[in-house]
Amino acid sequence: MTAMAKESFDVVIIGGGHNGLVCAFYLARAGKKVCVLERREIVGGACITETFHPGFRNSVASYAVSLLSPQIIAEMDLARHGLKVVIRPMAYFAPTPDGRHLLLSRDAAENRATLERLSRNDAVAYDAYHARLDRLVDLLRKMLGATPPNAGGGIRDMLAAAGLANDVRKLGLEGQRDLVDFFGKSAGEILDHWFESDLLKGVLGFDAITGFYGSPYTPGSAYVLLHHVFGEANGVKGAWGHAIGGMGAITEAMAKACMEAGVEIRVNAPVTEVILKSGRAQGVVLGDGESLRARAVASNIHPQLLYGKLVPNDSLPTDFAERIEGWRSGSGVFRMNVALSELPNFTAPPSAAPARHHSASILISPSLDYIDTAFTDARRSGWSRAPAIEMHIPSVYDETLAPKGAHVANLFCQYFAPNLPGGRSWDEARDAAADAIIDTVTTYAPNFRSSMIARMALSPLDLERKLALVGGDIFHGQLGIDQLFSARPVLGHADYRSPIKGLFMCGSATHPGGGVTGWPGHNAAREILKDFSKLKAPELA
Repeated sequence: MTAMAKESFDVVIIGGGHNGLVCAFYLARAGKKVCVLERREIVGGACITETFHPGFRNSVASYAVSLLSPQIIAEMDLARHGLKVVIRPMAYFAPTPDGRHLLLSRDAAENRATLERLSRNDAVAYDAYHARLDRLVDLLRKMLGATPPNAGGGIRDMLAAAGLANDVRKLGLEGQRDLVDFFGKSAGEILDHWFESDLLKGVLGFDAITGFYGSPYTPGSAYVLLHHVFGEANGVKGAWGHAIGGMGAITEAMAKACMEAGVEIRVNAPVTEVILKSGRAQGVVLGDGESLRARAVASNIHPQLLYGKLVPNDSLPTDFAERIEGWRSGSGVFRMNVALSELPNFTAPPSAAPARHHSASILISPSLDYIDTAFTDARRSGWSRAPAIEMHIPSVYDETLAPKGAHVANLFCQYFAPNLPGGRSWDEARDAAADAIIDTVTTYAPNFRSSMIARMALSPLDLERKLALVGGDIFHGQLGIDQLFSARPVLGHADYRSPIKGLFMCGSATHPGGGVTGWPGHNAAREILKDFSKLKAPELA
């Protein structure tokens, strides 16, 4: 039996990750009384910065800025609240085992000359590929802020579907064919069609497996690639940036914007129950037994942590509950931060001092076959002995993260099975898997292991425990065709409304999916405000 409510709000938001904060801001800006409840001691979810060794701090899970909406950045006035984003000076650096390397900048002419040394055909195809890709990305950007039409919905959904169909028609026949390819094919098939160089395909293919537990030859991986190229940083489309102070600087600025707008933020406030009465959500119960009443509740947590746990399955339509139970999660990600006494000195090109390639996204993915083998290895034995790795060294351009002369590096690594075969636990396997990652980097930069001062290693299980990422899934659910747009999270409930009146969803398990975008929170706030006049005030007893 729930305790007497001490307070009443217009909207209570479960989970203080970036989407929860964005949702809260827009609701408060519209004059609503909002409370954000976060189970941990800090807000930010997977978008946080922590000290992992004395003097060394870094982003914990998410690690780069690009997908975050410029509109949301501007409307929340995040720069005034302390957010400073810089664009990475270089784009990609990819070393190879045989001593070659690929270094791509943001200069088209320089990249063309670089690619010609790999393949003349690829140098020509590179610009054409991106031109075709940009056309699809422009369509995707237009869809980010839209509420997906619900299957079987009313006139509003029919009009939304018609508008989308018209946008697709404007792509023309060639663009429509490309769209079908990127939603139905594998990234490997598309990249093999366009390019000859294994190294270039390995670099471009990494976007297709970021947070995706599948091979670059798995159908649907092409969409994952598309999902990772729709962003921009500081007005430069397709660019990736860094938040000075780490990704926590984003959510710190968001929290300040929320509080300025009147949002109440509570940390160390886990929710144990959504209060349901007369078939609608009326508030929440906290871990200490306190209950908060509200006209509406918005959930920013993984759907399997909401439905069946905070909301009992017998309060849900049977088919909906079954679909949520079958929601596919698991990114295959192992995340690691390392403190370094010196910069990695790669065999190609060697440089102990800061060089151009140190400021790039460093990719150890020398071919699609390398990535595919890494996935097969993980499927068979639990993790890749030679994993695909994206490494950033943000201390090269952010002196706030490490002592002078020292550095931090973040490593985003694939593939590491969400559940290990043979009943093994990640608690037992974590160090061995982390060693495989360090050994792999040391193959390309021989001083890497010896320069390590400390490391923070997060297995899929650690990501779940620490950040409530079920299965270690950085997107709150895989980005498969059956879990996108009108089917995210369940066909018929893609409009941020749950089957229970007054209960909404505002997290990454809704459109447009994972990544630090802010769009799920933004879009959910809009839908809550549309319904608000129909929501009854909560009963306070």
